[in-house]
Amino acid sequence: MTWTAPDVERHRAPVVADERTMLDGWLDFHRQTLLTKCAGLTAEQLRTASVEPSGLTLLGLVRHCADNERYWFRQQFARLDVPSLYAIPEQPDRDLEDVADADPVADFAIFREEVELGRQAVAGRELDDTFVSPRGKDVSLRWVYLHMIEEYARHNGHADLIRERLDGTTGE
Repeated sequence: MTWTAPDVERHRAPVVADERTMLDGWLDFHRQTLLTKCAGLTAEQLRTASVEPSGLTLLGLVRHCADNERYWFRQQFARLDVPSLYAIPEQPDRDLEDVADADPVADFAIFREEVELGRQAVAGRELDDTFVSPRGKDVSLRWVYLHMIEEYARHNGHADLIRERLDGTTGE
């Protein structure tokens, strides 16, 4: 039996709630949207770059977003000493570029794990809590949430185009 990316239940973000609930809701919505764009596709389709001349793939986007989850929530905000998931010094964009032999089953599991570990890293922390960025600037957890929502929103637009070119599927 051929593996396909699993279906995802996507939940709407709340329209009336406190700020943290809204940010969590919108971030989860965008995480789920990316996985929805992959649902039902085979490993081969997930590895296919379909919008020339770009080499961008849906699997590359899943890997990239998993790495961003790790970077912003765990490495930067929580200051955990964990390595990049995919990047190596000679290939910093390996998450996006090196998908020809990548294992989607493993990469989807890594994505889900990084989302959960990111949630744990910020649990009980305030949106005004800060860390010092590699550029020496104070950065708040609020900014990280907003940046991650923006990151997913942009890449979900890419995912829309890739998916439509792969099999004609369009959606919300």
